[in-house]
Amino acid sequence: MALDLFKKTAPYKGLFAVEKISLIYNLLTTLLILVMYQQMEQAGIMLIDRIVIASVTFLLMYLYRLAPCKFTTFVRIVVQMGLLSYWYPDTYEFNRFFPNLDHVFANAEQWLFNSQPALLFPNAVTHWWACEAFNMGYFAYYPMIFVVAMYFFIFRYSQFEKISFILVASFLIFYLIYIFVPVAGPQFYFPAIGMENVDIANFYEVGDYFNHNQELLPAPGYTEGFFYNLVEGSQQVGERPTAAFPSSHVGVSTLLMIIAVRENRTLFAMLLPFYLLLCCATVYIQAHYLIDALAGFVAAFILYFLTTMMYRYWFARTIFPDSMASSND
Repeated sequence: MALDLFKKTAPYKGLFAVEKISLIYNLLTTLLILVMYQQMEQAGIMLIDRIVIASVTFLLMYLYRLAPCKFTTFVRIVVQMGLLSYWYPDTYEFNRFFPNLDHVFANAEQWLFNSQPALLFPNAVTHWWACEAFNMGYFAYYPMIFVVAMYFFIFRYSQFEKISFILVASFLIFYLIYIFVPVAGPQFYFPAIGMENVDIANFYEVGDYFNHNQELLPAPGYTEGFFYNLVEGSQQVGERPTAAFPSSHVGVSTLLMIIAVRENRTLFAMLLPFYLLLCCATVYIQAHYLIDALAGFVAAFILYFLTTMMYRYWFARTIFPDSMASSND
């Protein structure tokens, strides 16, 4: 495997598809920063960050040209996937200046289900092992992405770039939605209005409350659990009042399942338990309204079709031996 990783291949002169879509997102958000410059406290830093990200992208393309092989290809693509952890909290820096829409979604939830599933679900399922299972599923989100990406890199290299593009492009489309549809989710909205109002279904507008407030409701369940504390710790450190609708956790994990079932049924079967637990966990830990999760599920099928078409007609290249043929799958 080591020799194969570093075996020299014919270099591709341009940007990879995943780099192109990331640079497009970079440009779009840069323009938005310039429009909102006077409102944003960190506008200058955000612009510098985008220059650095673009520079690193082109630097990696140059280094790849010096040593074209599977390893340098992998580095270029993984860097773009890794940048998703930067782009995600970045959405908060934009949407916190728009009126929050949680009251719309909480009222819709109440109208559809005559309740708040994000409250009923954890109250109905209180066993420690169930709490741990759901938190394990939620924590499995990024490992699931890693497993699918590595499967294609190792066993289906000709489709590695295509799959990476589908995942990154889908994430970035979700992020664009989050910028313009500011929904924080129950874990932020419920403490903002007070649980006494939640109990009587009084869901009112909070305006730009989340512009200056990020109070996060502690997740329910078995607080001594290993996976509970992993999820709770990551939530407290890295979560922002953003990105609730539609659920990218449900959306991207559903994309992974679509990809897996089309490619390898064994891979699909291995991921399925974690997927089911993850989808339930999004509501169980109160990160999302149930309608967020349902919208994420539907969005996955739309995004799979859309990003596949984008790759086929706009971005498909010939560096991977069968990439053009596989783009028709």
